[in-house]
Amino acid sequence: MEATDEGIAAKIPWNKGKLTGQKPPLKPKEIWAIRIRLQLSARLRDLAMFNLVIDSKLRACDLTKLRVCDVCHGHHVASRTTIMQQKTQRPVQFEITEQTRDSIGAWIKASTLTPPDFLFPSRLHESPHISTRQYSRLVHRWVASIGLDDTAYGTHTMRRTKASLIYRRTKNLRAVQLLLGHTKLESTVRYLGIEVDDALEMAEQTEV
Repeated sequence: MEATDEGIAAKIPWNKGKLTGQKPPLKPKEIWAIRIRLQLSARLRDLAMFNLVIDSKLRACDLTKLRVCDVCHGHHVASRTTIMQQKTQRPVQFEITEQTRDSIGAWIKASTLTPPDFLFPSRLHESPHISTRQYSRLVHRWVASIGLDDTAYGTHTMRRTKASLIYRRTKNLRAVQLLLGHTKLESTVRYLGIEVDDALEMAEQTEV
C-alpha cells in the first residue's frame, strides 16, 4: 500500500505550474515589433522563420521539417506553395509574401543551403533540423523580447495570428478553415475562439 501511495504521489500532472488554454494570437503592432527587433539584430534565420510561420500558419511539426525545395522554385523563393500536413495528411496551400521571400532568400544565401537541405537545420549533430522544442523556445524568446509575458504565448500563437487577422477582416470562416487546413469547420470555430473574441469586441464598441 505504501509503495502504491508513493507511486501516485510521484506522478506529477504534465500541466502542473503551467498556464493552459488557447494561446492568444499576436496583434499587428506586436508582429512588427518582433520583426524589427530581428532585423536590427541581423538574426537572419529567426527573421525568416518568424515571417514564414506568420504567412504559412503551419503547425510546429510541419514548419520545422520544411526543406528548401518546399518553398523555392529553382533559385527563387516561390510566392505560393503547398505542403502536406503531417497531422491530417492533407495538403494546405499558402502565400509567401514579398518580405517573407526576401528574408528566406537572405537566409538561404547566407547559409549556403541547397534544395534538398532542411530550411532550418539544427545546430545539434543528432538532429538534421530544429526540433519543435527548439522552435518553441524561439517563440518564447521572440515574445519576451518585446515585453510580453511569454508564458501566455506559444507555437499555436504563431499559427493562429494571421488566421485571426483574416477572420476579423473578412468574417469568412470557410476561408480561414481552408487556410488552416482544418477538416471540420467546428475545429476552426474552436481554434479562433470566435464567440469569446466577438463578445469582447462588441463590449469594446459599446463602452462609453
